[in-house]
Amino acid sequence: MVEESDIMHGAIRSIDFDEGVFGIAHFEIIAKEDMQQLFEHDELGIAVIHTYIWYMYVTLMRGTELCNRFNFIAASRINTTLIAKNPTSVKNDLVDRFMATGDNTTPSLYFLPFNSGNGGHWVLVAMDLSRLIVYYLDSLSGDWSKYPSMKKTVDAAILKFRSKKNYRNRKDITWVRVECPQQNNSVDCGFFVLRFMRDITALNRIDISKMYFDEYKSYSRAHLDEMKDELCQFIIDQRII
Repeated sequence: MVEESDIMHGAIRSIDFDEGVFGIAHFEIIAKEDMQQLFEHDELGIAVIHTYIWYMYVTLMRGTELCNRFNFIAASRINTTLIAKNPTSVKNDLVDRFMATGDNTTPSLYFLPFNSGNGGHWVLVAMDLSRLIVYYLDSLSGDWSKYPSMKKTVDAAILKFRSKKNYRNRKDITWVRVECPQQNNSVDCGFFVLRFMRDITALNRIDISKMYFDEYKSYSRAHLDEMKDELCQFIIDQRII
């Protein structure tokens, strides 16, 4: 059994995720700095975001109907930096993710934790392909106009996917800005995005109200610490540390 101090002294772990998490084979590297982000409540990187998604898939979704209602897109496949380098490649990656799911005519959500690039701000984009609705959840004020290249890429990917599936586009894509809980510091955005996905999935809600959910008008530090405790216990149970 691995000693708990192993990673904190420079060891790393390569974790293989279930293919169902992101629709393709995926592995993640966990290192000291990732654990420090949790322990010190610091800005979250992609590795922690992905590992918490893996936790949700294993503990909340696998083997249940939730796998047919909620899907995840790897944050490493679409962000501001990648779109600037090769928007066509990012668009095609999104289309491939949509195609990897079976029946796309039943309402479901694709969760995209989106980063503004180079370790910047996290927002959540939740896409309902059957109803052509995209929900935008940002723990800071503003909307998708802050990321025009992201919106353009998401819209293009949805339309290309529907064309490949021979679905009729009866209307334009509707983007909805959700009035969600707001952070009061400069580091919580990643934690908020994880909590958004956790609550939406746990409540099994495909429709996201413009005013979010009555149950969660705000997030306290206890809400965020709960997630940290869950993830740390999961990491221990998986013998990662």
